[in-house]
Amino acid sequence: MYAIVEIAGHQFKVEKDQKVFVNRLATEEGKKVDFDNVLLIADGDKITVGAPAIGGAQVSAKVLKHLQGDKVIVFKKKRRKGYRKKNGHRQALSEIIIESIVASGAKPAKKAEKAAPKKETKKAEPKVEAKAAAPKAEKAAPKAAAKKATGKADDLKKIEGAGPKAAEALVNAGYETFAKVAKAKPEELSKILSDASSRLAHLVTDTWPKQAKLAAEGKWDELKELQDRLDGGIEK
Repeated sequence: MYAIVEIAGHQFKVEKDQKVFVNRLATEEGKKVDFDNVLLIADGDKITVGAPAIGGAQVSAKVLKHLQGDKVIVFKKKRRKGYRKKNGHRQALSEIIIESIVASGAKPAKKAEKAAPKKETKKAEPKVEAKAAAPKAEKAAPKAAAKKATGKADDLKKIEGAGPKAAEALVNAGYETFAKVAKAKPEELSKILSDASSRLAHLVTDTWPKQAKLAAEGKWDELKELQDRLDGGIEK
């Protein structure tokens, strides 16, 4: 029996008792973690395919240890421009072991979900039109608040390891300034990124509060010295 599951933005074919290296997870070593985004499960000749995920299916694993991958050298050069730049990168990884693969009847549940909305929409069409104005007014307020927050937000992309998507996730969660990020714990920031997108779950936030504190205090020279010592967001 095997499954294809999405973990930290990547898809893996896994079996029970198999060890897998994935992008760094926010879960501590020795603790269990569950993955619900199961795309396919094969049990002998029986194959279940999700659309895109299988409802009720789950892959459970245990985090063995956190580590860094092999160093990759990135060298850039422009001909006749005298431009050369050499950087090293070590990906932050987690080693996990698959403990169980569970598949619960996903197809009947999906049929029930599709049937219910059809009956409700036919009976409730007039009422929905009458109440349509209220939700629009409620949705307008958060958008206006979001615009005000982004107007006052600091440029969080100056934090080493925080790209545009990560900065947007922090602002949407209420961490729009360096001062607020400096007071947060790395675990809180990792959870915000994981909830925002599985593609951000691998980012290492251990040094983000420290970087944000220096930026909030205007100590840009000290921040640059700290970032020069970082390797993939981890202090050497």
